[in-house]
Amino acid sequence: QVQLVESGGGLVQTGGSLTLSCEASGRTITNSAVDWYRQPPGKEREFVATINWTGRNPFYATSVRGRFTISKDSAKNTVYLQMNSLKPEDTAVYYCGYKTVVGPPQSWGQGTQVTVYS
Repeated sequence: QVQLVESGGGLVQTGGSLTLSCEASGRTITNSAVDWYRQPPGKEREFVATINWTGRNPFYATSVRGRFTISKDSAKNTVYLQMNSLKPEDTAVYYCGYKTVVGPPQSWGQGTQVTVYS
């Protein structure tokens, strides 16, 4: 079982930046990945970005490509989501998830709120 703890959310003005962190603990394996998802108010959870456990092969949703960067610090077992040029539509609860198979994550963090105001 893998436990995830997100941090770094907050209130930011349009055009600003935030960096979210997702620290993993427990039985991680090399052949796995960490996803970031988000759930805007009143909407379903949606995919944002993913990176494999070795820190390679990042992939982004079209809506955030070019503005968000996902990365991993292997020494800290932490995955980051650097978010730049934030827009009000980026407002959501952001979740990180850990997975060992294709498809949605099998383990989730508790979420962290990001609010972008204009």
